[in-house]
Amino acid sequence: GPLNGIPRETGYDITVASEVMAILALTTGLKDIRQRLARIVVGSTYDGNPVTAEDLKCAGSMTVLLKDAIKPNLLQTIEHTPCFVHAGPFANIAHGNSSILADQIAIKLGDYVVTESGFGADCGAEKFMNIKCRYSGLKPNAVVIVATIRALKMHGGVFEFIPGKGVDRELMTRPDVEGVIRGCANLEKMIENMKLFGVPVVVAINRFDTDSKEEIDAVRERSLTAGAEDAVESDVWLNGGNGGLELAEAVMKAADKKSEFRFLYPLDWPIKKKIEEIATKIYGADGVEYLPEAEDKIELYTKQGFDKLPICMAKTHLSLSHDPNLKGRPTGFIVPIRDVRASIGAGFLYPLLGTMRTMPGLPEVPAGTKVDIDENGLDFDMLESKL
Repeated sequence: GPLNGIPRETGYDITVASEVMAILALTTGLKDIRQRLARIVVGSTYDGNPVTAEDLKCAGSMTVLLKDAIKPNLLQTIEHTPCFVHAGPFANIAHGNSSILADQIAIKLGDYVVTESGFGADCGAEKFMNIKCRYSGLKPNAVVIVATIRALKMHGGVFEFIPGKGVDRELMTRPDVEGVIRGCANLEKMIENMKLFGVPVVVAINRFDTDSKEEIDAVRERSLTAGAEDAVESDVWLNGGNGGLELAEAVMKAADKKSEFRFLYPLDWPIKKKIEEIATKIYGADGVEYLPEAEDKIELYTKQGFDKLPICMAKTHLSLSHDPNLKGRPTGFIVPIRDVRASIGAGFLYPLLGTMRTMPGLPEVPAGTKVDIDENGLDFDMLESKL
């Protein structure tokens, strides 16, 4: 009110879901990152015009803080092959991919470049295609979908997985071909999703000791039927690079095929149409429902001229749908959009699906509550000291 001012409604985002992290991963250089940081929108004026970091005279100092961070970190694997580790935007909220700069440098240095998209083909891979490829100009030659027998059993209803609660290891490791086949419905949809972009697909079956030959054969058969170029076991966890030779050969063969890469939607579509295209084509939803706050934001962003940006859906990674409890290949569901937020510097709008939070993964008891200091000035972990 007039005496106490206007309260500001705000909150916290996990760092890896922040717009600055997304900007770092999508930038192509110092000039570009300066421009992206300048475009960050922090609010609106009374007449609805966006207020940016440039308006607040913050973009220059932010760029100085990030001038070294934009350089990819060069590491090596335990077999001494080069590897860039750079940026970390979460795929269930942000766009979920390593940096454009790392990919561009790697392409100049190697014959083949493998880059990761977080979570499933409904999350990071879709965003790789529709967001990262637009801003980088890069086009993938092949897609590798990594699957495990355990994950397929979970999607087939063999056992229940609740984050932080553990699983029934006996059910998870006991051979169950029928359960794996039921779970393959999820993998089949992932393959279909990637083929929507016109790119050849290879399935990597990340093998564990408890996986049976019959289960692996079932995954391979269902993958090939769904349109994968190949489905190959990967034993790199056990045998290092030698355990991935067959997979590497299959990927090279797929990459040599003609790729007809295409985006899922054009940018000039209205915001709602782009959202609905992702929900129906990638998730398999029957439609989309917009809550009042989402309706207001869509109207505002369209008025402000942000409606031509790609869409970065913030959704659970535990299901093809918005609901983490819907496993396998759910059908007959409506995706609720409760809010739409703008990452103008990063270059996308991100709708919030269902109960998706932007500060996920918090423990029941924060780790900091277990840390203390004694009278001698030595810090210690109270949990470890009790053990």
